[in-house]
Parts: sequence; C-alpha cells; structure tokens
Amino acid sequence: MKYLHTMIRVSDPEATIRFFELLGLKELRRYDNEQGRYTLIFLAAPGDEDAQVELTHNWGEQGYEGGRNFGHLAYRVENIYESCRRLMDGGVTINRPPRDGRMAFVRTPDNISIELLQEGAALPPAEPWASMANSGTW
Repeated sequence: MKYLHTMIRVSDPEATIRFFELLGLKELRRYDNEQGRYTLIFLAAPGDEDAQVELTHNWGEQGYEGGRNFGHLAYRVENIYESCRRLMDGGVTINRPPRDGRMAFVRTPDNISIELLQEGAALPPAEPWASMANSGTW
C-alpha cells in the first residue's frame, strides 16, 4: 500500500494555489474535465512529490463551509518562523502563532486548516511570535 494524495475541494483555485505556493508547494499537473465540469490540480513540496495535495474545483461552486470538519493537512518546515513570516507577508492570517517555536496553524482561502511543524527540536521563543495572540479558530 502507498499513500497517494489528500483531496480538498476549493472554490477559488488560483487563490488556493497562491496560498500553497507561499507555503512552498509547487503545481505538478492539472486536469480539466469539460464533461464533468471540474478541474483537478495536484501540488507537492519539492523533493516530496509522492505526498500530494489534490485541489478539486467543481466549476460554478461558490464556496464551501465547515472546512474544520476535514481536520487538517500537516507539513514539516525547516524554519517555522520564516515560514510564518512568508505567509504573513503574503496576506495569510496566522491563526495559531508558533509561540512555542514548534507548531502553528493557518487556513487556506476555503478555510481548510493547515498545521506547520518545526523540523527537529523547537526553535527558541522569538518575537513577534512569542507574544502574538491566537486569531480565530484553527
């Protein structure tokens, strides 16, 4: 048995791709199905192309609610502070800042929760993260 991908439904593929690009993922391939009126877009972290996220865009969809009922996707990052800074600079809200130098949560444009985990040991507490409050839910 081999893990292939996780699928999430998205209402705005380009906004979601921009989000995942800020996170560090790259688009691998795209498939448009005219008859079924949907697009599949596969993304992965460079060097880890076997662990893919499939974005499913059903044409005409206006948005999904309840992204939290999905649970979350989790990614290990080399430097959680740099990853969160890149996301913030790209306009992404850090819902659960990495106050502990180890874990943070953000959300995609369709409200899917993404967990970021520091590779190896937690980084020493640092500002602005150490004193940053939670924002919303994750």
